[in-house]
Amino acid sequence: MTKKARDSWTGRIGIILAVAGSAVGLGNLLRFPSVAAANGGGAFIIPYFVALILLGLPLCWIEWTLGRFGSQIHRGDAPGIFNNLGKGNPFLKYLGVLGLIGPLGIFFYYIYIESWTLAYCYLSITGNYRGITDPAEMNRYFAAFLTSPMRYVFFLVTFAANLLILLRGISGGIEKFCRISMPILLATGAVIAVKVMLLGHPVAEHPDWNVSNGFGFLWNPDFVKLKDPKVWLAAAGQIFFTLSIGMGVLMTYASYLKPRHDLTLSSTSAAFVNETVEVIIGASIVIPAAFCFFGPAGTQTAIEGGMFGLGFRTMPLIFNHTAGGAALSVIWFLLLFIAGITSSVSMLQPSITFIEEHLQVSKLKTVLFIGAICLVGANIAVFVNGAIDEMDFWFSSFGLPVFALIEVWIFLKCIGLDKGWNMLHEHAIIRIPLVFKYVLGFVTPVALGAILLSWFFSDGWRMMLMLDTPREQYPAVITVRVLYLGVLTLFLFLAARACRGQEAK
Repeated sequence: MTKKARDSWTGRIGIILAVAGSAVGLGNLLRFPSVAAANGGGAFIIPYFVALILLGLPLCWIEWTLGRFGSQIHRGDAPGIFNNLGKGNPFLKYLGVLGLIGPLGIFFYYIYIESWTLAYCYLSITGNYRGITDPAEMNRYFAAFLTSPMRYVFFLVTFAANLLILLRGISGGIEKFCRISMPILLATGAVIAVKVMLLGHPVAEHPDWNVSNGFGFLWNPDFVKLKDPKVWLAAAGQIFFTLSIGMGVLMTYASYLKPRHDLTLSSTSAAFVNETVEVIIGASIVIPAAFCFFGPAGTQTAIEGGMFGLGFRTMPLIFNHTAGGAALSVIWFLLLFIAGITSSVSMLQPSITFIEEHLQVSKLKTVLFIGAICLVGANIAVFVNGAIDEMDFWFSSFGLPVFALIEVWIFLKCIGLDKGWNMLHEHAIIRIPLVFKYVLGFVTPVALGAILLSWFFSDGWRMMLMLDTPREQYPAVITVRVLYLGVLTLFLFLAARACRGQEAK
């Protein structure tokens, strides 16, 4: 039987938009402004860009280089790539499993939150909440939505849309979708940002509640915050979240590159697109708009509500106070939905690649198998109160930096710094400054290790032992931990079976 040809990206623009789409998500538009405002405003940019330079970009380049090795051996999943790099070390493929269950687990709850954006897009079109102008009433509306049957209908629609895109494959599904959706995302983001810029001071009795002061509220630096280690941890966490590093997604995406594709230009361009959306568009919408209508005290209250409060309670109120707000509300939630779905489809691709290529299962059966696992996990997120926070801990806060450290170790031990740097620059149009070679080889692993240790000793161990967990949250915590162990055990078993007899190349 003739072996099916491996899928690949059709061009540089396609891979850049797909990787940028993976990175650009709800974290850019909602999480970044709230985290920045809560952690020193303009001063937060210092640890943020330090984390970008010392962790974000080096880890992106490492994942792309590991993906290039994967393309050479026709493997796009972490267990297969690590198994081949390990030259007979049977343990490494099991470490690669963390690069499958991390994004898979994040998908469990991310898809549910993503479905809210589609539901609110529909509610904006129908004008369902158009008359609400009081914050307390909008809070009640959002709480009622989270218990209504409607939210499950939109969850199923969003879930099905993700699977349909994945069924079309890399070039026919993800790339084609991102070629259309990413320009729409950038355009809608620009429309909303420009509208915010033109707000002036809409509350006549408070002329100081204006866009200029709104940007000042967000960006005026509080340098005292830089003395707090948690601010630096928050910056590193945001970089992990926003660039999709430590997930194995970039590794899988890079494995579908054609042999002579330039890694340096594509990887750096994709990161630049993501940072543009986050720092320029993301920071220009929610906080300045909230300040114009609710002033400093109201904006601070909105920030304390987190990304959900900003996105689903504060912004609808703002649109209800704005001329043309009905149309803007539709555009806003369409923007969030597109940002969400370009990220969520990427989260399942590593596990789909693993099942399809290692176990020689058809695309349809693979997507249905992974979809069934996700449906179980996502329903726990939907129906078990408190499950989302616990999932976020194990699959994101814990899982991403641990797997990132494993990737760095594999890269340095099995490929080597010199060879890896040369692989990164094969067929390169641009060259990365040489200083980053030593950042990548020495600074990044040390910084990553320090972050993990700081996180573990400050918060991690207490959460693992449930020392600060309210007793009423025990069922959710235990349910999620059983789910985590179950998914981990399943993929360890599949990795043992899939990699058995595979020759190191």
